[in-house]
Amino acid sequence: QVQLVESGGGLVQPGGSLRVSCAASGFTFSRYAMNWYRQAPGKERELVAGITSDGGSTNYADSVKGRFTISRDNAKNTVYLQMNSLKPEDTAVYYCNSIVWFRNYWGQGTQVTVSS
Repeated sequence: QVQLVESGGGLVQPGGSLRVSCAASGFTFSRYAMNWYRQAPGKERELVAGITSDGGSTNYADSVKGRFTISRDNAKNTVYLQMNSLKPEDTAVYYCNSIVWFRNYWGQGTQVTVSS
């Protein structure tokens, strides 16, 4: 079955950096686009970044452009989100996502907290 497992979250000071990872299994990873979403307390889940199956094209929410970078390693079935210049408003649970066989799959999420 499709599984998405996030890791790498934690507490970081404003201006700091963090990289979260998502290990995928149960499907042919290299054939599917991948996304990162986030959900802050009391807010709706929002799309942060997306990457095509071959990694050739990416897209970002305006709020993270120039600070976050999504990438993938198809040999390792893993997608990454490198987050730089973190702000307190980036605090959220970050979720890995993909639509596989017309069904939406989500990981369990990893908490990122930006605070001094």
